[in-house]
Amino acid sequence: MSPPDEEATSLARGNVAPQQRPRGPHPLPAFLQIVAEAVGGDRGRIATVLAGVRAYQAHPYRRDLPAPPTVAQVGSVRLLDYGGSGRPVVFVPSLVNPPSVLDLAPGNSLLRWLAGEGLRPLLVDWGHPGQAERGLSIDGYIDERLQPLLRAVESPAVVGYCLGGTMALAAALREPPERLVLMAVPWNFEGYGEQRQELAGAWCDMAATAEPLGAVPMDLIQPLFWQLDPAGTAAKYERLGRLDPDSDEARAFVALEDWANDGPPLSLPVARQCFEGFYGDNAPGRGAWRGDPASLPCPVLNLVSTRDRIVPAGAAPAVGTRVDIDAGHVGMVVGAKARKLLWEPLRDWLRT
Repeated sequence: MSPPDEEATSLARGNVAPQQRPRGPHPLPAFLQIVAEAVGGDRGRIATVLAGVRAYQAHPYRRDLPAPPTVAQVGSVRLLDYGGSGRPVVFVPSLVNPPSVLDLAPGNSLLRWLAGEGLRPLLVDWGHPGQAERGLSIDGYIDERLQPLLRAVESPAVVGYCLGGTMALAAALREPPERLVLMAVPWNFEGYGEQRQELAGAWCDMAATAEPLGAVPMDLIQPLFWQLDPAGTAAKYERLGRLDPDSDEARAFVALEDWANDGPPLSLPVARQCFEGFYGDNAPGRGAWRGDPASLPCPVLNLVSTRDRIVPAGAAPAVGTRVDIDAGHVGMVVGAKARKLLWEPLRDWLRT
């Protein structure tokens, strides 16, 4: 496993303020190794991938959206208000990668769209973990950060995405919201099959590097995502290298890749609980963590991606009204068909 670079190490230790890093992929040596294995060492394809990487790094697009106001804050975790009227809906994103995937770009923002559709979306922004968050596990983030923010909103619906959905579901088992939506949420980690033990085993190498840093920088986590779909990782950069840089498709790629290559470090307790307690022990799926989702008294909409390589459909919790979505983990939220497949059904269910 490639070590994080100097800037990632400084960010993980809290020696410098979080700021936008030069474009990735980070760490580049691990990326190139995974790509080379994915294309069987084909030098022509590797050259095409590198051309795509250079096109990405040089692209002029930068995300430029007005920042929503903060309406509540606990520690470094804020609740952002996207305006609108009607039912308040609190979105809980994953602790991994920034929350901006739900507010990705002009014309491709689920939250800003919902604000114009008779709802009042609010977003949990986990922020860069401060000293108070360095000792928090996933349970700590739920009990000491998420729950107080949810209590600050009167009778909200709650929407959780990815690991954020796991946390939202766990919170709901203690304090049920008006209604709950789960989007690509892992709960039964047996659904990862053989990948489950591979991911759990990766923690041993990761911990040896992360523990001296006091946190887990994204540079250590990112290669795990690439390894879930090495062929797709190579193919997307090959495709970018052939695109017109001025095309909408190229700009959409850059916007999404900027999000995917960004993110604050995770606290050590969060990472340990995720890899050991979830992937390793399957505590949620065994009913040994927080309770049984089937006991929830509130309405639940369970949106499951059928082409998800990050959260396999088999890992979804058995709860609520399940709706299968023919898109990938990220594509279901920001892909070309996301509005029809997810945005509109989500709006309709929340407004019912």
